[in-house]
Amino acid sequence: MKTLTLRLAKGVAIVVTLGVVAACGVPSSGPNKSQIFSGSVLEQGDAFVLTVDDRVNAVASVTPSLGFSAGFRNAAALGSDTVAPGDVLGLTIWENVDDGLLVPPGQNATVLEEVQVDGSGFIFVPYAGRIRAAGNSPEAIRRIISNKLSDQTPDPQVQVRRLAGDGATVAVAGAVGSQGVYPIERPTRTLAAMLAQAGGVAIRPEIAQVTVVRGNHSGSIWIEDLYDHPGHDIALRAGDRIFVEEDTRTFTALGATGRQEEVQFESQSISAIEAIAQVGGLSTTLADPTGVFVFRNEPQEIANQLTGRNDLIGTQRVVYVLDLTQPNGVFMARDFAIRDEDTVYVTEAPYSQFNKTIAALTGSLSAVRALDSTVTDL
Repeated sequence: MKTLTLRLAKGVAIVVTLGVVAACGVPSSGPNKSQIFSGSVLEQGDAFVLTVDDRVNAVASVTPSLGFSAGFRNAAALGSDTVAPGDVLGLTIWENVDDGLLVPPGQNATVLEEVQVDGSGFIFVPYAGRIRAAGNSPEAIRRIISNKLSDQTPDPQVQVRRLAGDGATVAVAGAVGSQGVYPIERPTRTLAAMLAQAGGVAIRPEIAQVTVVRGNHSGSIWIEDLYDHPGHDIALRAGDRIFVEEDTRTFTALGATGRQEEVQFESQSISAIEAIAQVGGLSTTLADPTGVFVFRNEPQEIANQLTGRNDLIGTQRVVYVLDLTQPNGVFMARDFAIRDEDTVYVTEAPYSQFNKTIAALTGSLSAVRALDSTVTDL
C-alpha cells in the first residue's frame, strides 16, 4: 500500500510539474521573433516590419541635421566701430581761443568721459545738442560734433573714442568655461570667437550643441560642425543669447544584450552596430544574431517611401529587422543609423529557451525527488 501511494505521489508531482511549465511558460527577456512578426500589418497588426537592405538604409538612415537658417548665415558682421544704444563714448574737444565754450581757463582741451548713448541712440554734447550716435562710427560722430560747434567756436578739434559699452552685448550660458554677458567687439564679432572669449566649451565636443536665440528665432549646430564648416560661424547681433548644452538624445537597449538600459548618444551619429557595442554587445549565451530589431515611430513621408505607398497618414510604427548572420548583415547594421528614442531589441536564440525549459524541469524534478524522499520517510 505504501509503495502504491509513493508511485501515485511521484506521478502526480511529475504531471503537476509539466503542467506548470507548459502553462506558465519559460521566463524570457522579451518577445521572440515570431511574436514580433505577428504584429505586422500583414498579420493584422499595426506595425510595418521591414528587413533592412540597401534601399531601406537609404531612406531610414537619414538623420535630422543641425544648422543655421539663411537669416542667420547671411547676416553681415557688425562693423567694429559701429556705435549702438548703451555704448559708452569718450570725447575730447580742443578750441583755438583763450575763452572757449567748453575748455576751462588755462587749458586747451576738455574731456567728456563716459558719455553713454541712450536707448534712442542719442548723446548730448554741450553747445552741440543731441547728436545721433547709434548706427554711426566714431569718425562720423566726430564730424557731426565738429560741424555743430564750428558755428560757435572757430575750428574746433574733436576726438571720439568708443569705450566698452553694454549695448552691443550677447549672453553666453551653459557648458562654457565662463558664463556671462560679453560685448561684441572687433575680436568677438562671430560665434566661434565669442565662445572662445567665454572660455570655450566645457564638455566633450562630440556631444556639444550650440544654440543661438535671436528675437523670436533660434538655430542650433554641433560644435564640431561650427569649426569644420566656416560658413556656420555666423555674425552676432546685440541681444543674442548663446547656449551650449550636452546632447540629450537617447536610445533604449533591451533583450539579449550585455546591458538593458537607456543609453545616451556619444557622438552625432550612431549605427546599429555601435549601439549594440555600447551596451556590451550581444549576449554570447542568449542572443539570436538573426533577430536584431529596431523599433521606431516614422513620420508619414518616410513611412510612405519605405513601404512604396502614398496613402499613409500620420506617424507610423516601423520595426526594422537586422540579420547579422547574412553575408552583408554586419555591413547593413553598420550603415543603419540609430535615431533619438529608438528601441534596439535583440531576441533570444531558440536553444536558450530550450535550455531554460530543461533547467526548469530539472529544478522541478529535484523538487519531486525531495517529495519522494519525504513520502518514503513517512
